[in-house]
Amino acid sequence: MHLSLRSRRPSAAVAASAALALLAAACTGTSSTGESDLSASGKDVTITFWHGWSQGRETKAINDNITAFEKLHPNIHVKAVGNIADDKAEQALRAGGPGTPDVVSSFTTANVGKFCSSKVWTDLGPLLKRDGIDPAKTFSPAMLKYTQYEGNQCSLPLLGDVFGLYYNKTAFAAAGITAPPKTFSEFDADAMKLTITAGDTYKQLGFMPTFHGYENTPSGFLAQYGATYFGTDGKSNIASDPKVAAMYAWQKGLVAKLGGYDKLEKYRTTFGDEFSTKNPFETGQVAMAFDGEWRTASLAEDKVAFEWATAPFPVPDDQAATYGRGYQSGTIMGIARTSQKQAAAWEFVKYVTTDTDALVTFANAIHNVPSTMASLDSPKLDSGPAFRTFLEIAKNPYSNTTPATINGNAYQASMLTLGYDIESGRQPDLRQGLANTAKEINAAISQAK
Repeated sequence: MHLSLRSRRPSAAVAASAALALLAAACTGTSSTGESDLSASGKDVTITFWHGWSQGRETKAINDNITAFEKLHPNIHVKAVGNIADDKAEQALRAGGPGTPDVVSSFTTANVGKFCSSKVWTDLGPLLKRDGIDPAKTFSPAMLKYTQYEGNQCSLPLLGDVFGLYYNKTAFAAAGITAPPKTFSEFDADAMKLTITAGDTYKQLGFMPTFHGYENTPSGFLAQYGATYFGTDGKSNIASDPKVAAMYAWQKGLVAKLGGYDKLEKYRTTFGDEFSTKNPFETGQVAMAFDGEWRTASLAEDKVAFEWATAPFPVPDDQAATYGRGYQSGTIMGIARTSQKQAAAWEFVKYVTTDTDALVTFANAIHNVPSTMASLDSPKLDSGPAFRTFLEIAKNPYSNTTPATINGNAYQASMLTLGYDIESGRQPDLRQGLANTAKEINAAISQAK
């Protein structure tokens, strides 16, 4: 499951952060692993689990995992409530009381900083240590990174999304291209070879480079550069990190090479819904796409009229040795700090996030990437060649994600807005745009504290 940041704006993220700050102040309950947690003494206890999955295949998969957990822990019963958005969970945690969930999962990794800093989720670090679980040896490095904030391990990864390159092998053969590109210079050259114009539009576009192009985001592309976003002082370093400027310059250059912003955007209006058979990669309107592992299932089910394959997304020419890396995000899971059933909640969280069979079964059912190193190597994992690409990206030590901040994905939204302005020409001065955006990011973080 992937949740885009496109529906969020910096102001909304700052407001959400402020709400969580109030939430932290309002939380007066205390967690308990003692007498009030009946499961610790083997007595029956029911925990409430809120999650965001809503499709039939997804809810069946999570319910199957719950059934397997309850067989292992007969005295712990899990009441699952699906289709819960983050804002509803936040409101419930703020209000407290008997209706508050014990365990919560979220598709928005950007919210980890808010959950950890406001202490609405329990720090799981002591529980991991007590049970002999070394997070660094257990979880995929990038996935572990997005589940903690300033030393607080308030969440754990539960499956993930990994991004790579999808390419039309039939179109590649017609253009005389024999292998997927590994560097951005190769990628640009292939995108141009694959582009077939038709007057003021296209018969086929090699790649849609604009930031309105579905999964294209600054954070997705910057993972190929290894950007860090923030310095050791906690302030945005996007104006001083040459990798960030290089990414925006590359993307802007590719827009120009493929016909210019106006022509590309006009063509983009002919695309269908991203999550349908009218997706432009499925229809053959674009020959290459930046997308997540879930697309493999859609392409197989929809039986597209061409051969296709996957590969890691290219990297900058001066970082060719890092080829194989990619951007990662995913689902996070935590325990409400005010839950009076911490022991039972932890047993459930530990099971679904660290048990290899549970993760593999879940990953196979919903076509996401499992989040532990053991599950990535499990022979029970359904991993044809196309999906295996994403497993290898997940294991790659150079793979990257976006760091947690106190105000969620506000900085990512600011960088996306800058991308819109640069590619369209509204901001002709890249350096000035980066400087202004860095100031905006720092001001928003200061306001949220």
